Amino acid sequence: MLITHASHLDNAALTAELSRLAHCERGATAALIVHLAEFDRRRLFEGAGYSSLFRYCLAVLRLSEDAVYNRIKAARAARRYPVIIERLESGALSPTTVRLLAPRLTCENHQELLAAASGMGKQAVLELLARRFPEPDVAARVRKVPSRAVVAGASSTAAVPTACLPPVGCEPLAAARVPPPVPPPALAPAPPPALTPEAVAPAVLPVSATARAVVRPLAPERYEIRFTASGELREKLRVAQDLLGHAIPSGDIAEVFDRALTLLVADLSRRKFAATGRPRRSRGQSARSRNIPADVRRGAVARDERRCAFVALDGHRCEERRFLEFHHVVPYAAGGQPTIDNIQLRCRAHNGYEAEQFYGPGKRRTRGDAVRDDRAVASERMTAPGTGPGTSADRDSRMRAPGQDGTALFGPLPASP
Repeated sequence: MLITHASHLDNAALTAELSRLAHCERGATAALIVHLAEFDRRRLFEGAGYSSLFRYCLAVLRLSEDAVYNRIKAARAARRYPVIIERLESGALSPTTVRLLAPRLTCENHQELLAAASGMGKQAVLELLARRFPEPDVAARVRKVPSRAVVAGASSTAAVPTACLPPVGCEPLAAARVPPPVPPPALAPAPPPALTPEAVAPAVLPVSATARAVVRPLAPERYEIRFTASGELREKLRVAQDLLGHAIPSGDIAEVFDRALTLLVADLSRRKFAATGRPRRSRGQSARSRNIPADVRRGAVARDERRCAFVALDGHRCEERRFLEFHHVVPYAAGGQPTIDNIQLRCRAHNGYEAEQFYGPGKRRTRGDAVRDDRAVASERMTAPGTGPGTSADRDSRMRAPGQDGTALFGPLPASP
């Protein structure tokens, strides 16, 4: 199929075709899982010269590691509970969510648990499992991450981070063969701890200094959070633990981060949303000003619940909470004023979408365009009568945030309470 085929469809036809293709893909995925289950039951991969279904799927079916892992787990669960296939076909469940649910399914709970997880994404299913099957808290620890890779069969091996090892009971995923990082010549590598042959994956395991962070629900309102920190951050943590020694004698890392993030969120909310417990009376501003007053920002944020307020024609509201911007419902260029009724929150994507709906396709503005426009406006105002340094017009120009309709393209400017 040529990719240009889709370019000839109008918007309605493209949307309908995309929905049809997604439905066909769900049906094909469910059929694949059914056949994988029977193929696995007959162990036909052995006759084909492969030691496991996992390796067969990689080499013969050309599926990715993640796709193979999820579909094999789903196939084995579906052999025990065939209702899974119906939910895969309807889209109520995905191979990923079935894989997460599979270890917890029993003859007594599978109907109820599968129904409860229907329509949920990966994170929501993890939260559901944490509520139903809570786990104990993990112990706080700080350890140095090894910086060398392991090559199977090599005479010298370095420690392998647990994040790089395959899950227990699963086939090791084929890792990309990349050259191992070279340690600085001035630093002698520490002697490696003893590793059993089973603990070493049969491939080069690249170790990144910024391993993927983990946020995993353990129980209701309890999470395991794991990430890789720099030496500088580790030193800041130690200093914070020392300074909080009287308040937190145990030096509990979770309490230290809770206090730090509480202050950070309060500071960012003050600068971005003018959040404060002691608001001051506004001094007023010029009618031509594009500055959004602090009280308007606070009101818009509270009303829109700190998320994008864009609502599609079918009634669906955008769920985005990042990259929020203040949007003029009636654009500034059309006389829209920065009032609470005319200012709403938009994510960056929908702020640009609204601009195209009003100004026409291709009118989304980049940061460079906004900066150039600001400089042109500032130059014009400086040469106009009654303007200049120290005047109210000059103050309004300097306070104005760049953006497609008077809002800051990358978030609002710091606002005084």
